[in-house]
Amino acid sequence: MLYRTGLLLCLLAAFAQCTSNVQSTPAVQTAASADTGAADTLIVRKNLSKHIKACNEHLEGSITIYDQQTGKWMMSDSADAYREALPASTFKIINLLIALEEGLIKDENDVMVWKGETDTTRYGYRPEIYRDLTVKEAFALSAVWVFLDLAKKIGKDRYAHYLKASGYGNGNILEKGEDFWNFGSFGISPVNQVQFMRNVYEGKAPFSKRSIDILKKVMLTEETADYKISAKTGWTREGGTNVGWWVGYTETGQGVHFFATRLFQDRRFNSPSFGPCRKDVTRAMLRELEIIP
Repeated sequence: MLYRTGLLLCLLAAFAQCTSNVQSTPAVQTAASADTGAADTLIVRKNLSKHIKACNEHLEGSITIYDQQTGKWMMSDSADAYREALPASTFKIINLLIALEEGLIKDENDVMVWKGETDTTRYGYRPEIYRDLTVKEAFALSAVWVFLDLAKKIGKDRYAHYLKASGYGNGNILEKGEDFWNFGSFGISPVNQVQFMRNVYEGKAPFSKRSIDILKKVMLTEETADYKISAKTGWTREGGTNVGWWVGYTETGQGVHFFATRLFQDRRFNSPSFGPCRKDVTRAMLRELEIIP
């Protein structure tokens, strides 16, 4: 189901990219979903990209959104939506699920013991994470050392099993060492991120309900009277390019919307705004689409 839907959308995205010189294309109907009988639609909204440049003129990227209620896909760039890149710390979403399934952690309150060393050349100097952390804190602070410790215990064979079963990424985990999600040839597209997040939320991924419920608690990022955002950031480097993500979902009175925002920046133009732009751009796009107020 996952791959069939992806193929149909990919073909439609290619068509939309060729025909959508206007800011917004009409809905494009796909084949009916095998699960619900409902038809998905695809809308390309190129005008959403203005929020990327408004945040920083040296940024490129896109947002991909899926409306669970209507089966509507919305993309600011239908070509970029299928372009693979390293998932960076958004991989902690599936990493946490795998660690829970493998019994390496009990829940979000388990304490991970700081061993007193990390690679600051590779991951920068971050003194706020150099201490014992609960799993929930490690996820929120994106403490790489915690998930590298877990990765050593999981091993590449178990990763290969879960990634294939989940339909997550391109399967290339041959990078030397544990950290194939920040370095190497492993990749995932925004569409794939959204598809995976949707399957997890709907209980269709190969993980227990208990593990998914714990993940949902850990992912909750923002809660107001009008909406909730549950998401994970990611940031790594591919060659001379910053790659930044914000992946997750919103819950409002109108239902659930899954999203994957990904930004690229030539490192010649490094600026402090790159990190905040991941969330700022996403919120601006969600507001324009009237998904959040």
